[in-house]
Amino acid sequence: MADPYSILGIARGASEQDIKSAYRKLAKQLHPDANKDNPGAADRFSQVTQAYDLLSDKDKRAKFDRGEIDMDGNPKMPFGYGQRGGGQYRQAGGNPFGGMGGASTDDVDLSDLFEGIFGGGGQRRSRGGMGGGMGGGAQDNPFVGMGGGFGGGQQRRPVKGANVNYRLAVSLTDIANLEKQRITLADGKTIDLKLPAGAEDGTQMRLAGKGEPGPAGNGDAIVTIVEQAHRFFRRDGDDVRLDLPISLDEAVRGAKVKVPTTTGAVMLTVAPGSNSGKVLRLKGKGFTRKDGSRGDQLVTLTIDLPEDDPELARRLEGWSDTRNIRSRLSE
Repeated sequence: MADPYSILGIARGASEQDIKSAYRKLAKQLHPDANKDNPGAADRFSQVTQAYDLLSDKDKRAKFDRGEIDMDGNPKMPFGYGQRGGGQYRQAGGNPFGGMGGASTDDVDLSDLFEGIFGGGGQRRSRGGMGGGMGGGAQDNPFVGMGGGFGGGQQRRPVKGANVNYRLAVSLTDIANLEKQRITLADGKTIDLKLPAGAEDGTQMRLAGKGEPGPAGNGDAIVTIVEQAHRFFRRDGDDVRLDLPISLDEAVRGAKVKVPTTTGAVMLTVAPGSNSGKVLRLKGKGFTRKDGSRGDQLVTLTIDLPEDDPELARRLEGWSDTRNIRSRLSE
């Protein structure tokens, strides 16, 4: 292996960001799945990964710069260093592919790189990394065991099975009240799923070990909530909105009317002289927040007049409202 700085095309004083940027660029160019007709690309890609593995580790980089270890991470001195460094698997903190063995990927965001290579393709990938979702098990996965490079007969690292994604349709009222939902998994098993506080459309829940099997254990099930529209309730943040029709006599004289809420019907007092558009608030009848408190239900009154009612016309005969109710619209 040549000098790691030369392999990445950077100076010895390069910053951590320079190292990451150089690796990202080369990894995209040399990735084996993008160079299927170029066998040499895999070897070059392995060298680039090994160089990044060394230089991204501050301790190893310092030892290399001091001449204490070689490019493979092996000690140059005959005594004082008893273990090989190049063959050790590393966590995701130093190796951007560490998440492929079950750890999360933190150092380099390569999501657009992999999406460009695989094109979405309908293949499942685990959230933590490429996992077992790149098609086939460890035998077919070129990324397994990349902690110290590709070649050299290194033992492949077992990976978890792929994650499985589910979309769960949930009614607005069930989300508001965090009602348990029954879901049938791909293996045929049925479970009752408890909705988390603060649940809304797009909220995701992870069911550990409910995904596809793999050498290092099962992947997870990722359940995404799809909030279903309601025929008269509407979501407004943590609140629920409802348009409530009232009759003319209820608006004029006032009344107690029955109103549906997310937790059941209640009696609501309409004050005498109420106008269309007036909003009444029912405390605690909205959606459950993450802290366990609840939003409110906002009830908008709408006066519903009958069409062509001769009795109403007779009662209003000779009477007119003399107020200039549109004065605020004058220029």
